[in-house]
Amino acid sequence: MAAAGDLFSSPGAGVHAPLAERMRPRTLSEVVGQQHLLGAGKPLRVAFESGRPHSMIFWGPPGVGKTTLARLMADGFDAHFIAISAVLGGVKDIRDAVAAAQVAQGQGRRTILFVDEVHRFNKAQQDAFLPYVESGLFTFIGATTENPSFEVNSALLSRARVYVLQSLSEDELQQLIDRALDIINGEGVAAPDAAVDASSGGKPEEGGAPAGVAALRLDPAAREQLAQWADGDARRVINAMEVVSESALSAGRDLVDSAWLETALSQNLRRFDKGGDAFYDQISALHKSVRGSDPDAALYWLCRMLDGGADARYLSRRIVRMAWEDVGLADPRAIQIANDAAATYERLGSPEGELALGQAVIYLSVAAKSNAGYMAYNQARAFVRQDTSRSVPVHLRNAPTRLMKELGYGHAYRYAHDEPHGYAAGETYLPEGMGKPNWYRPVSRGLEGKIAEKMAFLRQLDEEAAKKGGS
Repeated sequence: MAAAGDLFSSPGAGVHAPLAERMRPRTLSEVVGQQHLLGAGKPLRVAFESGRPHSMIFWGPPGVGKTTLARLMADGFDAHFIAISAVLGGVKDIRDAVAAAQVAQGQGRRTILFVDEVHRFNKAQQDAFLPYVESGLFTFIGATTENPSFEVNSALLSRARVYVLQSLSEDELQQLIDRALDIINGEGVAAPDAAVDASSGGKPEEGGAPAGVAALRLDPAAREQLAQWADGDARRVINAMEVVSESALSAGRDLVDSAWLETALSQNLRRFDKGGDAFYDQISALHKSVRGSDPDAALYWLCRMLDGGADARYLSRRIVRMAWEDVGLADPRAIQIANDAAATYERLGSPEGELALGQAVIYLSVAAKSNAGYMAYNQARAFVRQDTSRSVPVHLRNAPTRLMKELGYGHAYRYAHDEPHGYAAGETYLPEGMGKPNWYRPVSRGLEGKIAEKMAFLRQLDEEAAKKGGS
């Protein structure tokens, strides 16, 4: 557990502190981004101005200001601030936080308890907060990159409001670049020590520039490239500015262009959350692009996920699933190609095997589509789940013994191969008393168009057999 002073200040912080620490906002007006929550009349602005803090959960990607907003709320309400990291913390830290909050309460002060990565706590640990939230001992603020609907237990979720934080736009990242340059070049105003949530920018601090670097500048192309490289993450752009400024100092440069920026940053990896919402949003986009018959979009999302570090084996499994779910029997070749692509990747690995996955999503995208088999399967499963255990009709039962034959097992069964058209017209294969559900309804596209024609022909034979039976 870390109290406010432990987390948000450090001895000797100042010109030698990390750039992100010197850029931390001191007031709401200095926060860059999240104007859908902080603008005039918006929910968080109203909460700040009301003077009545409430428990809340900040949900958003890394580097968008979750810790900063919690800290500003504590400052705004003159509350004792306690921070716990769910990655490193446990029940003992929760107990320590409760004890510290009780001391603060005895001194007439409110407490705000901030739990970073709250989704990392298990249900029992999350439940431990409930009695103290209900009693008002502290105001609970959780931060998570995961969907709280799935990762925060319902009891705690019902006692907190969820605020969705957004990635910063390129314009907002450009504002942070300007503020960072002001600090690096020593043009800012001194600010008190504070800690890093490297999320949004505060006023620049005097004396931030390393000696010997005069008026560091980024040319327009480099600024745009850096903002794109940050991919909406303020922490990333601020840390990158620190790396770039140190590299420029070492090389005696005062102008950073695109080539130098690429050299300083070494690589351009996009933010990719391998287990969180970004992951599932992107796999959803890939699946819907295939279903929507857009091969370019399908390739884009596949390459985005591969570029971001997604497990190609996972993607190959999802591609096979797409073939069965959205192409189905309209084009059975799609299923074969998807399986072959998965096998090819297993043999070649990355990056060679990724080409097979790419061509598989192209084929699935342009193939005839049908979800008739998928829908029929789901309807059959749902029916069986809620239905009684119906007996197998006697004429369909196997009769390997004399007793079974005497009981009529298999009696009057019609062998389809001996029937006209290879079909026992009028025969029933469902349990007695169960009407024909017609779950499978083939579409008119691709091979299923031919299947639909055959099924229509077989129905006609059944109707003719029924008429003969009736007469």
